[in-house]
Amino acid sequence: MSIVHEVVSSGIPYLGICLGLQILVKAMGGKVIKSPTKEIGFIDPEGNYFTVELTDEGKRDQLFEGFPHTFEVFHLHGETVELTGDMKLLGVGKFCRNQIVKIGSNAYGIQGHIELTPEMFKTWINEDPDLLQLDKEDLTSSYDKIKVKYTQLGRQLFKNFLKVAGFLR
Repeated sequence: MSIVHEVVSSGIPYLGICLGLQILVKAMGGKVIKSPTKEIGFIDPEGNYFTVELTDEGKRDQLFEGFPHTFEVFHLHGETVELTGDMKLLGVGKFCRNQIVKIGSNAYGIQGHIELTPEMFKTWINEDPDLLQLDKEDLTSSYDKIKVKYTQLGRQLFKNFLKVAGFLR
């Protein structure tokens, strides 16, 4: 964790996903705690897709340029984070509130797996203990319904992060 603290304190761009969000928040003084709702897969406890809604600040942040204000997300976690006063909340969820966090000008953490690719999905549903407890056909059907849009959002996010990091204009 000290390396993440060093990176962020030095102004080096950081993008952490899932555990990467939790490490970022903990390294910078926040807490990782058990989530009131374990979020696994695409479908929430009410039978809808898990979604993240951008806060007003999130809507204005360059990392989310070209994003809808609310979007579906794949989850695989049982923890959440508690933020400090200097951490900005950019996206919220219904069951696990703190979904997207920004620290400083260029350190971000995202709870959901926006980086999910078809190859990763196939591997995870066949190997992850939490996903093995879910119906594989339901998981696959849920993914197939949003795969194209989800992949586009993932690519947009990484493109935007490369801009934030100064690698693209």
